[in-house]
Formats: sequence, C-alpha cells, structure tokens
Amino acid sequence: MLSNFEDMSWSDVRDQFRKWRENNERKSDEVILLWEGILEDRVQKTGNERHLILEQVIMAAFDTSRFDIATKCIKELSVEFPGSMRVMKFKAMRLEALERFDEAADVLDAIIAKDETCAAPRKRKIAILKARGKRGEAIKELTEYLKKFMSDQEAWHDLSSLYLAEADYGKALFCMEEMLLHNPHSHLINQRIAEIRYTMGGIENIETARVYYSQAVKLNPNNLRALYGIYLCCNAISNSRVLGSKRKEAQKIGQWALEKATARTEEHSTIKKNAKLIAALDTALGNLEIKSN
Repeated sequence: MLSNFEDMSWSDVRDQFRKWRENNERKSDEVILLWEGILEDRVQKTGNERHLILEQVIMAAFDTSRFDIATKCIKELSVEFPGSMRVMKFKAMRLEALERFDEAADVLDAIIAKDETCAAPRKRKIAILKARGKRGEAIKELTEYLKKFMSDQEAWHDLSSLYLAEADYGKALFCMEEMLLHNPHSHLINQRIAEIRYTMGGIENIETARVYYSQAVKLNPNNLRALYGIYLCCNAISNSRVLGSKRKEAQKIGQWALEKATARTEEHSTIKKNAKLIAALDTALGNLEIKSN
C-alpha cells in the first residue's frame, strides 16, 4: 500500500497508473485508494489517457468489490460510447460479479450478435454456466464454440474436464488428443491422456496408457506422476493374462519406474530422513508379482 499518497499530485497519480498499466500490474487496492483520494475529481485533466484510466479503475473496482465505483465509471464510458461492445463487456462483468447471471448472459448474447468472431463473450458465457453448475449446457456451448475456434487449446482442456466430471471418458480422451495435435511435446498432455486411458480400464487401455506415460517421462524425466503411472500400468499388466513375455517386460519396466521415482523423491524431498515414508509408499503400491494362469 502507498504510505505517502497524500503528497502526490494528480499528474503523479496519472504517471503511476500509466506505469502500472505498462508493467501489467493490477495493484487494485492502490488504484482505488488513489482514485478516490486524488484523481476522481481531476480525471478530465488526464486528456487522452482518461478512458484507459477509467477502464483500469473499473477492473480494480471489480477486484476489490467496489461495485459503486465500477458502476459510476461504466456509466461515464456509456455516455461517450453508447453501444460500444467494450463498454457492454464491462456491463456484463458487473452483472456477473453481482450474480445477476441471466442479465449478464443477455448482454453477452447481444455482444455475440454484433460480432460472431469475438471469442471472449462466448467464453464468459460458458464460464457463467460452469459457475452455476450447468455442466450439460456448458458442454453444449463449448462444443459450439470449438466449431468456430478449433485451435483454442484452453477450450479443449475445459471441455475435457467437463466430460470427465460427467464420467464420459471417451469424449474427454478425444478432447485431449485434439490438444496433443496442437502441442505434441507437452508432457502434461501425454500424462493426462494416459490417466484417462488408465481410468477407462481394460488391458488394451492400460497398455496404451503406459505408452503415453512413457512419452511423458521421455519429455520430462522429472515427472513423478508419470513414473508412478508407468509403475501402476506395469503392475496391472504383470497381473493380467497377457503373454508371459509381456508380463516379464512389464515387471522389469515397472521396477525401473519405481526405482526412478523413489530416487527422485529422496533427492528433492524437503523432509529429512524420509526413507520410512518412501518404504510405506512402496508397500501401499504393492510389490510387482507375476501370477501363474
């Protein structure tokens, strides 16, 4: 917080606001403090920066739940720019913050009707549906969104998470595979695909999961989750009815993965003398065994 803001002039505050904008710093509490204490009555003096300052104050007001300030600034912009989609966006954000979701959705629909190529209002509408727990409607809206913006990886990830919440693993897997096409070198995407495959169950899915876990480890040798994933997949394969050669190979790979994971845990753990904890984890996971058919 600013301790000597009383000594600042309106031009000092303007320069400070500009510095925060250029550095992409929100500083919401400070912005509201300086706005109310110094700049609000002198904002006309800032010239061409006035609109940028008003937008900056609106965002700070949302961050600090000062909806009275946000409302006043939005009204001021509305007078100068009636029908502006940018101002409509702020109106929707205000309504959403006040939990007037139906009204916010109506404003967002109006923005979309004006410009169908604008992605932001569509994503805000989906976020509102998610916040209200309407997963089915959110999935429908997100699916429609991805028909127009197919390269949006964040949207594919959100859709996958929604399908996982609905236990629709096949569609969740499809979404992650779409992400993998855009970013094949991401160890986290490979790991997520492996986790979904493992959850789906069945020896074919588990064998495929091991492949993706292995790729995740290849891309990032420090991925402990993928190493334990390999171990669990190998454990399942070695206890299945696949060919004996496959089971022996799985046992060997699984033991290697467990040793690597244990070594990395010991190396990076902040807990002193953690050998007993690691041994307990090893016991919890169980020992790899080849069962006779």
